[in-house]
Amino acid sequence: MFNRKTKASLLASSVIFGSLVAAPAMAQDDQSDDPTIESGAADERIVVTGTRIQRRNVETAAPVAVVDSEEFQLAGAVNVENVVNTLPQVVPGITSFSNNPGNGTASVDLRGLGATRTMLLVNGRRWMFYDTNQVVDLNTIPQFLLESVDVVTGGASAVYGSDALAGVINFRLRDLDGAEVGGQYSITERGDGDRWQVHGAIGTDFAGGRGNVTVFGEYFNREDIFQGDRDFSNFALGGSPLQQLGSSLPPETRLTYLGDGDETGTSFDGPNSGLAIFGSPGSLREYQTPGDFYNYAPVNYLQLPQERYLLGGYASYEVAPALELYTEVTYVNNRVDSELAPTPILVNTSLDIDSLVANGFIDAATEAEFRSLDATETGTDQNDGLIDVQVRRRLEEAGGRRNLDERNSFRVLAGARGDITDFLSYDAYYLYSRTRNSNIQQGNASVSRFTAAINGTGDEQINIFGAGTLTPDMVDVFRIQAQNGDISDLQVANVALSGSFGDFALGVAEPVGFAVGAEYREVNSRFIPDEFLASGDVAGFNAGEPTDGGYNVQEVFAELNVPFETESGMRFEANAAARYSDYSLDTVGGVWTYAGGLQFAPIEDIRFRVQYQRAVRAPNVAELFQGSAIGFPGANDPCATTAASSGTLRTLCAANGVDTDLLDDLGSSDPAVVAGAQNQIQPDGQIAALFGGNPNLAEETSDSWTFGVVLQPSFIPGLTITADYFDITVEDAITTISLQQALDICFNDVQDLSAPQCAGFVGRRDTTGSFGRPPLPTPNLGGANIAALTVSGIDLQINYGIDLGFSLLGNGASDLDLSFLGTWNEVANFSPDQADPTNVVECAGQFGLNCGEPTPSFKWTARANYIDGPLTVSTRWRHLSAVDDDDPFTDYFVERIAAYDLIDLTLSYDFNETVTFTVGVNNLFDTLPSSPEFNSDGQVINDTNTLLLGDFNNAEQMNTYPSTYDVLGRDFFASVVVRF
Repeated sequence: MFNRKTKASLLASSVIFGSLVAAPAMAQDDQSDDPTIESGAADERIVVTGTRIQRRNVETAAPVAVVDSEEFQLAGAVNVENVVNTLPQVVPGITSFSNNPGNGTASVDLRGLGATRTMLLVNGRRWMFYDTNQVVDLNTIPQFLLESVDVVTGGASAVYGSDALAGVINFRLRDLDGAEVGGQYSITERGDGDRWQVHGAIGTDFAGGRGNVTVFGEYFNREDIFQGDRDFSNFALGGSPLQQLGSSLPPETRLTYLGDGDETGTSFDGPNSGLAIFGSPGSLREYQTPGDFYNYAPVNYLQLPQERYLLGGYASYEVAPALELYTEVTYVNNRVDSELAPTPILVNTSLDIDSLVANGFIDAATEAEFRSLDATETGTDQNDGLIDVQVRRRLEEAGGRRNLDERNSFRVLAGARGDITDFLSYDAYYLYSRTRNSNIQQGNASVSRFTAAINGTGDEQINIFGAGTLTPDMVDVFRIQAQNGDISDLQVANVALSGSFGDFALGVAEPVGFAVGAEYREVNSRFIPDEFLASGDVAGFNAGEPTDGGYNVQEVFAELNVPFETESGMRFEANAAARYSDYSLDTVGGVWTYAGGLQFAPIEDIRFRVQYQRAVRAPNVAELFQGSAIGFPGANDPCATTAASSGTLRTLCAANGVDTDLLDDLGSSDPAVVAGAQNQIQPDGQIAALFGGNPNLAEETSDSWTFGVVLQPSFIPGLTITADYFDITVEDAITTISLQQALDICFNDVQDLSAPQCAGFVGRRDTTGSFGRPPLPTPNLGGANIAALTVSGIDLQINYGIDLGFSLLGNGASDLDLSFLGTWNEVANFSPDQADPTNVVECAGQFGLNCGEPTPSFKWTARANYIDGPLTVSTRWRHLSAVDDDDPFTDYFVERIAAYDLIDLTLSYDFNETVTFTVGVNNLFDTLPSSPEFNSDGQVINDTNTLLLGDFNNAEQMNTYPSTYDVLGRDFFASVVVRF
C-alpha cells in the first residue's frame, strides 16, 4: 500500500517553515510522521538534517526548517524553485524568468549570501552541479517524489564540508510501496505560458520488507511568454523623467562622425552633435533622442520555455543486520531557450564614398554631405574619399539571438550501511555525477567579417544604410552560429561511524551520541567556447576564453551530542562538531571548521537554544580558473552626471577623454541640452567590462550565531510559537567588485587617474568620450578575498491547529490549521573592502544597482487550511514590505517600491485515498507591475507604478525584478494523482 499521510496531519505539513525555525516535534504524537526524520519508526534511531548522529528525537540546537511535500501540491508547484524561492529567508536566484542574465537553470540563494554559499543535498548527500560555479540546478530534483525540504541556516561546514556558509537545504525523497501516476496543467488568465507535467513512479518492498526499489520518470514542458505580451514590460524604460528609451543601436544604423570636417549644414549638425541616422534607406537625417532609440523589450522572453525529461531510481537491500546495500541513479535531460533582441553591433571604421555610391547604398543628398565633410577635413584625410565613422546597427535581418542550453546530467551512487553492534553503525558510499551542457547560439555576428563587408575591404560589400536593407546573402557574410560546451563532474567517497555510549542522566536521558568519519571529494569543470567566442571576434553573445580546472579535498570529521535530564523533566543538551579539510589548492591547504550548541528546556512548554558555527568555502573552479570573458553590466558613468560639469570631477573626466564642451553642457539649465550630453557620454546603460578567474584565491570563512526559543504552551493545545535570531558574518569573501563600485571609487572617491584604482579606466574611452565596446572594455574585474557580508534578523513562526467540532460535509468534525512564517531582516550588509569599515552597502529594505534583488525588511508567508474529511480548502498570503532605492545620489522616477501582497487559493479532494484532485489559482487578484501611460513624447505620465523601477539601469529586466515580483498575473492550475 502506498505510504501517505492523511489530511489530518496538515498541521505541520502544510506550512512553509523558515530557515531558523524548528519543526515542532513536541507537538506531534507520532515522531514517525515528522518530515525531518530520515528513516525508522519513533523508537528507532533517526538522522536529522544538520547532524550525522543517529538519535531518538528531532530536537537540535541548530533548528531545522521544513517544507513538506503537501506545500508543493497546494501551491501548484511542479518546479522546486516555485516554492523554495518563496521562503522568507531566501532571496530568489536564477529562475524561469531570468532571460538576461540567465542560463536556463534555477538556483537558490539562502539569506541573500549567494547561490555558491548555499549547499544543496538530496537524501543528506551532495547532488550534481552544472557549471564552473559548482551550483546545483533545482530543475534536476524530482519534485513529485519529495517527502520534505529541510533547511538549516548558518554555517554547516563542520557537518557537510565546504560551501555551506549560508546553510544547507536537504531534499528528502520518499520510498514507495505501490505506484502512482499524475499530471498537472497550468495556464495564465491571459491564455499563455502553458505548463504541463506528467510523472509516474512505482516502488515495492521485497524479501519480507528487507528491500525496497523505487523507479520514476517525468516529462515537463513550459511554453514561452514574451515581454511584449505584458503591458508593463512592452517598452524599455529609463531616463529622468521616465520615458520610452531603449538602445542606441537601431536597425536603421546610427553613425557617429569621427573626423574633423565641418559638420555645418549636414545631418550631423543637429541637437545630438555628431550623430545621424538613416531615416529611410540611403537617406541620412539628424539623430533624435529618445525617438530613434530601439525598443528591444518586446522580443525578449518574459518566461523561458523549458522541456525536461527525468528518469531515475533508488533501491536498498538488507543482506544481513550488519550489511544493507543501497544505490541511487538519476538522469536528467533539460532544454531551456533564452531569446534576446537581434544582435547590436558597434564598429569604428572608414566608409568609401565612391563604393557606396557605385553600389547605390546612399542617395545624392547623403553623398553630398559625405563629400562636404571629406572636403573640409584636414591633413591627409582631406578629399581622400573616406569618412571616419562609428557604426551602430541592430542586425534585425539576422534574426533574434537565441541561446539553447541542453544539459544532460546523471548521478550514480552506491553504498553500504549497517549495525556493527547495538550501539554502533556505519555508512559508506561513493557517488559520481556529471553534467554536460551543449550551448548553441544563433544570431551572432563576426565583427571582423562585418567590418570588412561595410568598408569595402572584404570580398563582398553589404548595405547597412537603412532598416531592412540586408538581404539574406548579405547576412550570410557575417552571421555565425556559436557552439559551446560545459562539462562538470563530482566524485565523493564517504565513510562514517555513528553510535552512542554512556549515560549522564540524573534521572532519565538518552546516551551520548557521536559520529566520526572521513571523506574524499573531487571536483572538475570545463567551459569550452568555440573559436569565435574564444577569440573575441563576436557580437551578440559575450566572448569568453576557455576555463578548465579542478581540485580535491581530503577530510576527517567528528560530532558529539551529550544530553542531560533531571527527574523533574528539566533537560540540557550540548553538541559539538569539527572537521579538518586538506585541499589540493596551495592557497587553501588545511583548514578547520567547528560548531557547538546548547539546548535548555526548564519545562516541556518552553525550550531555549543557542548555536555557533564556523564554516569555510573554498573558491570554485570559475573563481579560480575562468578565462577572461566580456560582460556588459549596468552602470552609471560618473562623467555623465550633472556633477561632472564643474569641480574636480570635471577636471578628472576631461583628463580621461571626455569632451569639455559636453561637460559644459551638463551644467546647462536646458534639460534637453543636458540629456543630449549625457546620451553622448554614455549612450547605453551597459558598459563593456572584462571578467576572469584568479588562481591566488583563498577560502572564505563565516561565523554564525543563532539564538532561539520554542513555545508550546500546554494550556493552548495545538499552538507552537518559534522565534530565532540569526547573525552570519562572512569574511574574506570572494567578490568581483561591480563596475559601478569601481567607477565610484575612481571618479568619486580617489579622483586620481594615476592611482591604481583608476588604472583600468585610463585609455578606455573612445573618440566620442564614452567607454567603448570591444576592443576597449573596462578592466578585468576578477575576484579577490577582500569583501565581507553580514546578515542578521529574526524568524518568527506561529502554528495553530484546532478541531472545529463540526463538518460541512457530514464527516463529524473538521480541522482548521493556521500558520505564519515571517522574517525580519535587521542587517543585510555588503562591504566591498572589509578593511574599510566606512565603505558598507546596506541592503536591508533596499534594491538597486548595488544591492540587486530587493531585500525587504519584512517578508512573510501565511496559510490557512480548512480540512473536512477528504476536502482541503487552503489560502496562502505572501507579503513583501516596501523597499527603497539604494542610490542616495540620484533621484529616480521610482525611489520606493510599495509593499506587495499576493493571495493564492487551492481546493483539494481525495477520492477514497486513491485519487487526489487539486485545483487552484495563484495571484488571485491579478497583482502585476503597473502598466505605464505615456504622453506624446513617450514620457511616463502616471505616478502609480508600484513596481516599475525608475531608471532601467536599476531593474534586473522587464522594468521590474521578475524573480521577486510576479509577472504572470492570475495563474490557474489543476492536477491529479492516482495511487495504486
